[in-house]
Amino acid sequence: MAGRSQTAPEAGNDMGNEDAIGGNVSKYTVLPSGYCGQPKKGHLIFDACFESGNLGRVDQVSEFEYDLFIRPDTCNPRFRVWFNFTVENVKESQRVIFNIVNFSKTKSLYRDGMAPMVKSTSRPKWQRLPPKNVYYYRCPDHRKNYVMSFAFCFDREEDIYQFAYCYPYTYTRFQHYLDSLQKRNMDYFFREQLGQSVQQRQLDLLTITSPAGRWSW
Repeated sequence: MAGRSQTAPEAGNDMGNEDAIGGNVSKYTVLPSGYCGQPKKGHLIFDACFESGNLGRVDQVSEFEYDLFIRPDTCNPRFRVWFNFTVENVKESQRVIFNIVNFSKTKSLYRDGMAPMVKSTSRPKWQRLPPKNVYYYRCPDHRKNYVMSFAFCFDREEDIYQFAYCYPYTYTRFQHYLDSLQKRNMDYFFREQLGQSVQQRQLDLLTITSPAGRWSW
């Protein structure tokens, strides 16, 4: 699937509406307006179809700038904070500006020096972007939503880059951690299934005992 920057929505096309956000983008290639042919290096490919991924839409503003729209929480459509996506097919030394344009929070730690996380194929350890490259502000061009913009320079063409709001901690990782605790057969640790979530995920009841008492979370 390929995308192109759009200056004005066509009749019957809801892509000009900020509410037009469906599922996560899946290997979404952004092509320059008017370009025909196969994608070249530097035509960025966005993906968020993985566990904890969140990126619903990408609009190319200019050669270097992209507006990114995040999907709301499953059970709270007014809450939009988390993002986690990958970018590939980059050119060495390619500079970009990414604008997360539909945050729902009026206050954010991004105003106090927090910065998004980034890692890549050859550098799998999460790192924070330099705070000087991150800006959080209210934007009149996007219904006065709060926007977080950050600048980035890709330096390795073969790498896939991943960006996230903060350190991701997935449900699968948590389940693996609980599995490892359960296998240790500790007398003071007991795990049982309490039920299932709306999305059919297991809800665990953990009981930890001690001589002084018993607590459950």
